[in-house]
Amino acid sequence: MELLILPKIIQIMQTAGLSNIVETILVIYFVYYAFKFLARLFLPLLVKKVVEKAGANFQQQQQNAQGNSWYKTPNNDEIIIDTANAKKTRETKKVGDYVDYEEID
Repeated sequence: MELLILPKIIQIMQTAGLSNIVETILVIYFVYYAFKFLARLFLPLLVKKVVEKAGANFQQQQQNAQGNSWYKTPNNDEIIIDTANAKKTRETKKVGDYVDYEEID
């Protein structure tokens, strides 16, 4: 199998001339600068969009974590206070008295 591939590689290497190498370098150069130009145009917009979305997600998480009991109805006419979600103080369970032990020799 390798013996059949070797002549094809040699033939391809023989057809690679100076003009093909220059053409390849120019294509790489053009693609690089086109990507660089487009990145300068669109990357700030993309970053701005991502930051806005992250900020909105963070704000939503903060509102959910605070257990905000005030919210507006969809028609914005009235405000409803939800007292079921109000924070309640937690009672700590008392397990018992603390006993200090001493080692006996």
